[in-house]
Amino acid sequence: MTVPTTSFDGYVAVPFRPLIDGIAERGEFGDDDIQIAAYAGTELVLDIAIGPEITRESLLIPYSVSKNTIAMSIGLLLERGQLDLDAPVARYWPEFAAAGKAAITVRQLLSHQAGLPQTAPRLTRDELADTVRGAELLAAQRPIWHPGSAFGYHAVTIGILGSEIVRRITGRTLAEFYEQEIRGPRGLDFYLGLPEELEPRALDLLPMRPVTGSAAPPFPRTPGQLGLYVMAGGAPSADEDERRRQARRDRAIGMPAAGATVSARGIAALFAESTVGLTSAPLLSADTIDQLAQPQVAGIDEVIGIERRYGIVFQKPVPGLVFGGFRAFGHDGMGGALGFHDPETGISFGYTVRRMPPPGGCDARALHIAQAMRSIVRQA
Repeated sequence: MTVPTTSFDGYVAVPFRPLIDGIAERGEFGDDDIQIAAYAGTELVLDIAIGPEITRESLLIPYSVSKNTIAMSIGLLLERGQLDLDAPVARYWPEFAAAGKAAITVRQLLSHQAGLPQTAPRLTRDELADTVRGAELLAAQRPIWHPGSAFGYHAVTIGILGSEIVRRITGRTLAEFYEQEIRGPRGLDFYLGLPEELEPRALDLLPMRPVTGSAAPPFPRTPGQLGLYVMAGGAPSADEDERRRQARRDRAIGMPAAGATVSARGIAALFAESTVGLTSAPLLSADTIDQLAQPQVAGIDEVIGIERRYGIVFQKPVPGLVFGGFRAFGHDGMGGALGFHDPETGISFGYTVRRMPPPGGCDARALHIAQAMRSIVRQA
């Protein structure tokens, strides 16, 4: 059913109304529950919710969009001179030097080059959720590939590894550091560990609709044996009751790599607070942002088997994931969500979707909106 713009829950600034009107006229979202938010500099220019059960205040798990909290927390340590990207990880975490890892730098670790996307045997769900215990097991692991010789998506372990660096420097886990230094002071709807009193705002995600037809898959390669090994167990349970129990647990724990709880406005605001400042001065300087956003690796990802480009934690645009210009940085999520900042346009963008779009990964509709907004700003 086509939904007129006036029935959307939220606000659209004048330059972007034709874009949203067009989406409404075409009925692009059907009955999906969607949030879209964006700041242009410090101005909130888009903040809407579309769908029968969602509002702008709803909170959802965005999967790997959560990783933006890792990048911003690491950035704050860089900003304060407490961390050197080119130092060996073992300078801060001596036990990490075991099993041939003494030379791995922080830069390599946080750009998916360390060869630690999993352990053998695999980390259990409880070990993935316990960043301190998970870090002990990763510190004892010999890398799957020679560090620096390749890169591959450390889908969950990058949260454990980043958290342990933060803990060794500050005495706090990444979730604690992020809450006390970033989320709390800035009042962001982007939680690592959702307080119980906010549970009524949370919506459980819905399973992917069955894929029909014979359309070719959007990705030319499959993950292969390594990818299947690393990603096994990452998809939500097919059982509805178990999926809900798992979601409540994940929201309470708030794993930095994949278990945040957010609104689209919260995603966009994290980027805006970090780059231009909304409630006070920018969280990070332009130089720190440039260090985080600088591409570190590019090519075929050894784990997921498709083209990727990474900065320090952040994804960079590549064909099939064009969310901004070459300076843009952010991260998408398995369930379709997206968050990024594009320095060229000043846009900080957040997008959530309740039902995972096939085949998983960033929702193509989010990319369409991001690209259209970029064109509007550049033509203004």
